[in-house]
Amino acid sequence: MIRTIRAAYTMLSPSLIWLLFFLIIPVGFIAVISFTTNLGFGGILYKFSTDAYRLAFSTLYAKVIWQSIVWAALGTFLCIVIAYPFAYFIANAGKWKNMLLLLVMVPFWTNFLILIYAWIILLNSQGLINSLLIKIGIIAEPLTMLYSPYAVIIGIVYGFLPFMILPIYASLEQMDRSYLEAAEDLGATPFRAFLKITLPLSAPGIFAGSLITFVPALSVFVITDLLTGGKLLMVGNIIRDAFVVEMNWQLGSALSLLLTILVLISIYLFIKFTSSKDRNLLL
Repeated sequence: MIRTIRAAYTMLSPSLIWLLFFLIIPVGFIAVISFTTNLGFGGILYKFSTDAYRLAFSTLYAKVIWQSIVWAALGTFLCIVIAYPFAYFIANAGKWKNMLLLLVMVPFWTNFLILIYAWIILLNSQGLINSLLIKIGIIAEPLTMLYSPYAVIIGIVYGFLPFMILPIYASLEQMDRSYLEAAEDLGATPFRAFLKITLPLSAPGIFAGSLITFVPALSVFVITDLLTGGKLLMVGNIIRDAFVVEMNWQLGSALSLLLTILVLISIYLFIKFTSSKDRNLLL
């Protein structure tokens, strides 16, 4: 028994060392810095203070945090609406399944900045979308789509849609089709069978996709920088500016720690409300 435990620790030691030096220690350092006193220009006085957290929840930053939550939640919801039918189609696509999955993975092969820059070309006043709408007579003058919340949400949906499709697809792919056959034999319509069987069984995939979409969307700053020219901010912008521009390490650390806590809460909820089988399947 002791030999087995030693062997297990020996096998896990590289991963544990990696987590210790590249996750636990950095997060611990951030937690400590968030409770220190700011001396200005990056100066740190190791004297306990909660000023960074009071500033993080002040009216100035609370508005941006709430705005970020709303945009990330709306983007996540739209990802679900778009991703579910697509994932359902892939799961039932037969021989075309692998090809469609490959197409879903293609955005991962392209730099995220390039993908967002492409939307600048599409959304600007002389871009493809406005030109097409004017040409077919739907609008008389260009719409203002860049530098607006709409551009941010479009960027979130486009950037994180694959992260929603893949977990939902995994749930649908492993679903036992005999349940649908039984529902059909009992006289259930396809729509009712979908509501009562398919949708509940794919809920873990929806939850996992929402988790890995919402949290990154909440903290991303590239989208707002490029699609709004920095005029609109999200939490990620504040964290970056706190570290790089304002040199307020305490505020940046406090906001980073709050986001880390949010991630941990989300993971806890995912573990609590999904079975071990579903977690193994999705993760």
